[in-house]
Amino acid sequence: MDVTPRWALPLLFAGQAQKEMFHNEALVRIDALVHGIAQSADLVSPPSSPGVGQCWIVAEGAEGDWDGKDGSVALWTDGGWRFIAAQAGLRLLVADRDHALQHDGREWRGGAERADGLYVDELKVVGTRQPGITAPTGGVTIDSEARISIATMLTALRAHGLIHS
Repeated sequence: MDVTPRWALPLLFAGQAQKEMFHNEALVRIDALVHGIAQSADLVSPPSSPGVGQCWIVAEGAEGDWDGKDGSVALWTDGGWRFIAAQAGLRLLVADRDHALQHDGREWRGGAERADGLYVDELKVVGTRQPGITAPTGGVTIDSEARISIATMLTALRAHGLIHS
């Protein structure tokens, strides 16, 4: 075996010439993946002037230098493009989306925690805290069962931090 099984990092072996090349290649890949940031996950062709060390998640239908690399992480280096096959569990912050994407082994999926709320299956289930709701008091239009139900819902919403008193 001359590369690691998960990220294809080059391994060194006894008597190998130019060990520093293999070691440096591994460091470049690690540098891109550890707490990684992708500039975008929506491009199908390479940007015109990438910066060294910048990454992109290659979108479906890639073309040009990215042809055939859909879903891979494209990393720009001094030597040109390097492509890293995404593995289950890889998580990258995507700069132009302001939230992370995580690879599930088949595809990139939006992270649950985002700046504007909490998402499950790309559906926002918790958003920003809303203004307080006054509990019903007095009056003749609300019966006691409805009053108890509304008060219970308000208590639960407050306990979850979704509304405040």
